[in-house]
Amino acid sequence: MQYYILGMRPVFRPSALFSDETENYVTPAQPEVGETVTIRFRTKRDNVDAVYLCHGEESQLMELDYNDKNFDYYRAEVPLGIRQLRYWFQVKAGRLTCYYDKCGLSNELRPDCCFCVTPGFHVPEWAKGAVMYQIFVDRFYNGDLSNDVEDREYFYIGDTTVKVKDWNKCPAFMGIREFYGGDIQGVWDKLDYLQDLGVDVIYFNPIFVSPSNHKYDIQDYDYIDPHYGKIVKDGGEVLAPGDQDNSHATKYIRRVTDKENLEASNRFFAEFVEEVHRRGMKIILDGVFNHCGSFNKWLDRERIYENEPGYEKGAYVSADSPYRNFFKFNNQDAWPYNPNYDGWWGHDTLPKLAYENSKELHDYILGVAKKWVSPPYNVDGWRLDVAADLGFSNEYNHQFWKEFRDVVKEANPEALILAEHYGDPKSWLQGDQWDTVMNYDAFMEPLTWFFTGMEKHSDQYREDMLGNGLHFQWAMGHYMNSFQAPSLEVAMNELSNHDHSRFLTRTNHRVGRVAQLGYDAASRDVDKAVLRSAVVMQFTWPGAPTIYYGDEAGVCGFTDPDNRRTYPWGHEDHDLIDFHKKMIRIHKACPAIMKGSVKILWADYNYLAYGRFTEEDQVLVVFNAGKDTIERTVRVRDIGIGAGDNLIQLLMTDGDGYHTDAVVYQMNQYDVTVKLPPTSAIVLHAQQSGEDELFWKNGNIGQISEIHTSWTDSI
Repeated sequence: MQYYILGMRPVFRPSALFSDETENYVTPAQPEVGETVTIRFRTKRDNVDAVYLCHGEESQLMELDYNDKNFDYYRAEVPLGIRQLRYWFQVKAGRLTCYYDKCGLSNELRPDCCFCVTPGFHVPEWAKGAVMYQIFVDRFYNGDLSNDVEDREYFYIGDTTVKVKDWNKCPAFMGIREFYGGDIQGVWDKLDYLQDLGVDVIYFNPIFVSPSNHKYDIQDYDYIDPHYGKIVKDGGEVLAPGDQDNSHATKYIRRVTDKENLEASNRFFAEFVEEVHRRGMKIILDGVFNHCGSFNKWLDRERIYENEPGYEKGAYVSADSPYRNFFKFNNQDAWPYNPNYDGWWGHDTLPKLAYENSKELHDYILGVAKKWVSPPYNVDGWRLDVAADLGFSNEYNHQFWKEFRDVVKEANPEALILAEHYGDPKSWLQGDQWDTVMNYDAFMEPLTWFFTGMEKHSDQYREDMLGNGLHFQWAMGHYMNSFQAPSLEVAMNELSNHDHSRFLTRTNHRVGRVAQLGYDAASRDVDKAVLRSAVVMQFTWPGAPTIYYGDEAGVCGFTDPDNRRTYPWGHEDHDLIDFHKKMIRIHKACPAIMKGSVKILWADYNYLAYGRFTEEDQVLVVFNAGKDTIERTVRVRDIGIGAGDNLIQLLMTDGDGYHTDAVVYQMNQYDVTVKLPPTSAIVLHAQQSGEDELFWKNGNIGQISEIHTSWTDSI
């Protein structure tokens, strides 16, 4: 039934108003300085009197560009200068005037919610919606036994190294000296597996020379660690029994300081990257530039480099060291020489780098940034560790990352700059510093609370957050406001990583860590149906879905170090792996998911529905996070699905597994009714009225002629 005002126009429908910063409403999506940009706005057909594009002091009447069966589309063109274009819309319908901005509809102006287009801000096209795979190298696969760290090879933080013989052993608490033998050759050996899974990008945790298994305490930024690369020269003995220093750890010293090993490892890495690129995949390295390690050749607290040919004296060894100003010493004039330096979070094995004190350090790190994205290595980007804490002030940090961006993008314009960051990233994502962030606030945390009620370290459980669709809706809307579209489209969307508990472990609602709860508790009473629902969201939400190695195979674990268990080769959960493959194929096949807009259609207790859509392609995703079967009617007209269209089920997951039967859901005017079993998710694809085929982004075409035709077979 239609409702009319004064017998003339259907009742004003605010839910039909829409615009965003994607290429569907901003053309070109990444404009240059001086270019003219076209801004679009959508309303219900024949439903408003006028739409104005507002920016600065200007209010520009938009022209009706075209319409379809559901909507009118308005447009306006704006020449860009060198500054950001910050804009919003004013809509007039009869006596009603309202405003539409990034936070939605409002009866007043909201300066903090403006849409934004930054001239010259480019992120790599390859990273938009790319499927990433994070690898903690020591725990992925041992492909070269000859480069393994040996028992008692050296002494580090109170004890000697351990070569783990049992690949399936859980990591020891504070086991940073345990080495399982994973290396880059192991990743090379498993490239077929990663390709078959559907991975586009490999993100490595640090792989530069370092004494720990996590390698966030870098010893030498110029070389790949030979224990991950190649050892071609292996002289010396391991640490003698009873020794508590490195005076006899000659094997380690020769392995990691000998230029033959270092150069061989770099050459091998270059060959590895070339093979990855040959397969159409990309590589991102971890850049740990906030701090280094006490083993670092610049500090040399453990006196690894003191008598090695070709190395200068470290700042801990000599007050005359050329690296003295790389660190902040707190007793500059002490005598006898007894250096005391700032460590990151007070850790003396992680000396803080003092950029403000040293132009040489500043230039050196920028050289490192350029080196690895340039030939012969040609890596495709940097993930920046604790990037906002680099220097001693925000002012310096912003300036440094601007210079970092200039250097990296000049060397490799298609390199991605992705930062680890907690909190509001807006000031860093203005187009002149980072491309994007590891997406905690606008992805990992809201998703984790909704599906599990758990904090991401498993440190807290909140019953009021479990299934709280309204909080999810608020959190996503609030935190996504800090992103411009280019940053959001390449944001790293993870369920878990090396710093947080495994997502599958969070599903058991056990609060605590491995030291208190034990290893077995991490996998006890886990719910794979909840994980599958989370994966559905991960691969249908805007951004770059990123798998932490082993999540797809059912790996469990509490937070660090338990989250760094080995990949379970030979003991994989193949059903989960196949499920990930299906979701990755759906993710890549649907243009609406890869580059479409997103709109939450309904949020309630244990219930959530949203759409991904372009004008030509629409996907509906619905979740039941509760323990009871529910039936819900979803109004889908606001994502472009109308009367006469059908919705084809691409995938459903529930407590029994997952299903890919292409069930057809009939529309009832602008609504579709779905029945969802407990702990379930469903992905539906719109088939426009009159269409006989589904067209997929990768060119595969499948006839949908019967209700139960398998979607898998169709592509």
